[in-house]
Amino acid sequence: MPNVSMTVNGKAVSAEVEPRTLLVQFLREKLSLTGTHVGCDTSQCGACVVHINGKSVKACTTLALQNEGAEVTTIEGLAQNGELHPMQAAFKEHHGLQCGFCTPGMVMSAIDLVKTHPNPDEKTIREGLEGNICRCTGYQNIVKAVKTAADNMGG
Repeated sequence: MPNVSMTVNGKAVSAEVEPRTLLVQFLREKLSLTGTHVGCDTSQCGACVVHINGKSVKACTTLALQNEGAEVTTIEGLAQNGELHPMQAAFKEHHGLQCGFCTPGMVMSAIDLVKTHPNPDEKTIREGLEGNICRCTGYQNIVKAVKTAADNMGG
């Protein structure tokens, strides 16, 4: 079996993987980083979004081996020194979650959205999160959370 090496949440990791192993499987099963969720298995829901080399990517759409040498950040890697990332804090403040299943992917996508659109309006936020599905919230509080986080992140 081939070996894959990458940096995940700032730590170098290396493991043997089957060639068909998806990045989401590698993160959850080999590294026990279960914050990256598997929702639909068809890349529709966005629950598995992580950052690869600074860009949001659905981890169910890429093989672990394709990410040799990559920098991967998962939801577990956002909080620093016990302090939530501004996006996580805004989701908490505005109750931008209910069951929480979509939240990790939603947060990761929203961070990337704010990087490319530092001061997004509601339309930009809604369009930017189209690849993430929430079945509980109705999105209103998610939009508020992203707007607040954008302001707190310097947007």
